[in-house]
Amino acid sequence: MTPKEVLEMAKENKAKVLDIRFMDFPGVWQHFTVPMSELDESSFEDGYGFDGSSIRGWQPINASDMLVIPDPDTAKMDPFFAESTLVLIGNIVDPITRVSYSRDPRYIAQKAEAFLKSTGIGDTAFIGPEAEFFIFDDVRFKSGRNESSYIVDSIEGIWNTDRDEGPNLGYKPRHKEGYFPVPPMDKFQDLRTEMLLTLEKLGIDVECQHHEVATAGQAEIDMRFKPLLQMSDQLMWFKYVVKNVAYRKNHTVTFMPKPLFEDNGTGMHTHISIWKEGQPLFAGDQYAGVSKEALYGIGGILKHCKALCAITNPTTNSYKRLVPGFEAPVNLAYSSRNRSAAVRIPMYSESPKAKRIEFRTPDPSCNGYLAFSAILMAVIDGIENKIDPGDPLDKNIYDLPPEELAELEAAPGSLDEALAALKADNDFLLKGDVFTKDVIDMWIEYKTENEVNPVRLRPHPHEFQLYYDI
Repeated sequence: MTPKEVLEMAKENKAKVLDIRFMDFPGVWQHFTVPMSELDESSFEDGYGFDGSSIRGWQPINASDMLVIPDPDTAKMDPFFAESTLVLIGNIVDPITRVSYSRDPRYIAQKAEAFLKSTGIGDTAFIGPEAEFFIFDDVRFKSGRNESSYIVDSIEGIWNTDRDEGPNLGYKPRHKEGYFPVPPMDKFQDLRTEMLLTLEKLGIDVECQHHEVATAGQAEIDMRFKPLLQMSDQLMWFKYVVKNVAYRKNHTVTFMPKPLFEDNGTGMHTHISIWKEGQPLFAGDQYAGVSKEALYGIGGILKHCKALCAITNPTTNSYKRLVPGFEAPVNLAYSSRNRSAAVRIPMYSESPKAKRIEFRTPDPSCNGYLAFSAILMAVIDGIENKIDPGDPLDKNIYDLPPEELAELEAAPGSLDEALAALKADNDFLLKGDVFTKDVIDMWIEYKTENEVNPVRLRPHPHEFQLYYDI
């Protein structure tokens, strides 16, 4: 879409204001709004100024001025605001040099796509994330120096079978039995469909929606695969739509990986394939019908998985889900149909166009621009260096005898461990200047100071249960 076409779109939809959006460093959408009189064709070159020192992980206060340059290809009409609002996603640049900002996650995704083309391996990386989430009816939490508590609740929660609901009609999914009975057990069919239809109105292709395994409203809506940058943008719209549709109906959505004890956590199985000149690179005559390049790509993911987790599983809560012996795929192995492997080759279709790698470890707390870029860089590294992934593991990993299980490497057990792995293994991310040392160092510093240390220093409520009477 050209700037002129964006202005025509705004006129056709009688837009009264423009909302400009961009991604902060950890992965939350930011925005500000200007009247439509402030948008003309020159705005797509001149941009809009803002204070970069107030954005997490960005500029110091003595160098705070930054510009956001709207991308005309991202134009959409907001489906929630009271007044007709045009939305544009922007790229961040320095106001003096006009150089793209190294810590802008969207810029990193753009560089990842450009680097793929420069290698000659392929020209398009398609990404298909399966972002799960919970729909709750109530959430309360507090963290202080002398107290800490949280509680989440849901009409679907199995713990509410004896609650006076005037009347309580039952039909609440038992733990790990939410996949996927019809209503009235499934309370959120209509809500998820509204989310799906809202996404489609925004031009986002959706494949399906359904209840997920856990009780208390765990859900999944799958978007059809798209090129990396486009899918990174769409993931932000996805989270925005899901949260706001729920909020309008007096529900709350969280992409937190592990909000419930002893039930399934929330993952984001991420599918990736590389194409060149309209042909799929990952289809071939090797194991499970894939190519050598696909196997090398798997080798890259498995080799760098521990470092990748610092980006694809970037919260301390992520590692409440990634626990050996439970539902999450933490063992660094690959298989065709075995969902207990960290990397899977889906077998739904024999079509060459459907051949892809499914990395099952990530979760939706991640910054999509960074996570998808990092996964692509690991795949490219595997292909360029012909990294052998070893033999596939078609057994149930959780049923392996201890001596076999001991031979398998596992994903990190904590964010601290993942950040240490990233610090030791990041050369593959630096190729083509896709990620920079500045980005890696700031990511490790920000996560350590703002998340790892604050959680590590605080007493856990369950520790009182275990130790108060010692």
